[in-house]
Amino acid sequence: MDVLQLVTTRRPFFDKQVEALERHGINCTVLEVPGGDEAARSPMAYLRFYTESLSASPWQYDLVHANYGLTAPMALAQPTRPVVLSLWGSDIFDQYDWLSRQCATLADEVVVMSTAMAGALGKACHVIPHAVDFEQFEPVPTEIAKETLGWDDGRHHVLFPYDPDRAEKDHPRAVRVIDAVNERLDTPVSLEVVHGVAHDRVPTYMNAADALILTSTHEGSPNAVKEALACNTPVVSVDVGDVASLIDGAARSAVCADDEELTTALTATLQSSEAVHGRAAVEPLRLDRMAERLTAVYRSAIDRRCA
Repeated sequence: MDVLQLVTTRRPFFDKQVEALERHGINCTVLEVPGGDEAARSPMAYLRFYTESLSASPWQYDLVHANYGLTAPMALAQPTRPVVLSLWGSDIFDQYDWLSRQCATLADEVVVMSTAMAGALGKACHVIPHAVDFEQFEPVPTEIAKETLGWDDGRHHVLFPYDPDRAEKDHPRAVRVIDAVNERLDTPVSLEVVHGVAHDRVPTYMNAADALILTSTHEGSPNAVKEALACNTPVVSVDVGDVASLIDGAARSAVCADDEELTTALTATLQSSEAVHGRAAVEPLRLDRMAERLTAVYRSAIDRRCA
């Protein structure tokens, strides 16, 4: 099967998805929206992408897969091939949600990252979260990872794995929680903002951290949570996306409703030495399983057009 993949920005989890699909016999050609930084792109970048996507002769492929809502109009511009639309989270919770919702009504099949997204979309769809590369994200002793990074082993280190300037990640809330935890513990706690590092170094940060904190206003199925759990790093989070289901079965992890609960849960997490068992909790999210499910969606979309 030959599939044209349209994407706003090539991210590591997307490239892993393409690699897994190709291992399952799906030949993928990827087109990325031009213009560099996603936040700084002009409307002209998407106009150029529209032209490029048509110049790629999408009718020569068996299917077009639009990854993220802003690529959907380009996928739907050609009427001859079935379209699968994958929504990642912010594309149905932010300013362009109207576009994603409208395009979802026109796509042959729609994929979302969580049941919460499915409920928000209000349309029949497939829930297939982005997967975890279990070979890349695997447990390493915390002390060794801390030594590799030069982190002080006499402190607790809590990971905030996002750009602090992204408003929806709510970095100020994470800072407030860490400040409150520091008032309750004798051992000092540092909030480690990890952003812009090479993806192959991220597992070292995940393993060096004593916990990961997530304070986002909304999420689909946050990859950082899955990657942390695959490294057996505990997660303390607000109740967004599918985090509650992801941490089900993982010790020293919690979903919280407010700052007080976040503070209490993170304090307890840092005081405990109980094994996390996070890797077992995300076992169903291996790359090959995701590829199998996406391949089935592709075949369903093709069959729908042929019916």
